[in-house]
Amino acid sequence: MEPWTLPNHYERGMDGEARAVAYLEREGYEILYRNYRYQRAEIDILAMKGGCLAVVEVKTRSAHFYEALSDTVSRTKIARIVRAADHFVREWGLDVEVRFDIIQLTGTPGKYTLTHWEDAFYYF
Repeated sequence: MEPWTLPNHYERGMDGEARAVAYLEREGYEILYRNYRYQRAEIDILAMKGGCLAVVEVKTRSAHFYEALSDTVSRTKIARIVRAADHFVREWGLDVEVRFDIIQLTGTPGKYTLTHWEDAFYYF
């Protein structure tokens, strides 16, 4: 890729997810699954650490893009993620605590600022 071109939306998202995975691994998480799909939902990352399953939504934004964290994941998307997480836990036969996180990467490729919000939303 030429240095003056920006990646398209899909490429930026995939780059952000790869960086989020690398961050989680450095933090001691075991990545169980990426891009888990169930019905109309997709979970970006499912990772385990210390008996807790982190269900992670990754948001990659350019530096000039601002959106309140509360606006990044709609109630409908939360409901879908929760259903998919429940299906994953049952399918894998897990007996663990489940937490819903958001990792936001802001900036440009190679110069992202990563923020990890644990318990970013609740399922009830």
